[in-house]
Amino acid sequence: MNLRLSDEQQEALKARAEEEGRSMHAVVLLAVERYLNEETDRESVRKLGAKYAARHADLLRRLGE
Repeated sequence: MNLRLSDEQQEALKARAEEEGRSMHAVVLLAVERYLNEETDRESVRKLGAKYAARHADLLRRLGE
């Protein structure tokens, strides 16, 4: 896999890595891991929301009145 960054992104990544005392590679891996975890959490919340919205549709309708 190749990651193509703009010059600005490359410089920002380099600066962040230096500030944190990490390699650019380590910073990118952490960012990818955080993104994947957040998206997994969002998907779980969406599924649970749909499940409970369907289960309690009548109650939700009455609350909206």
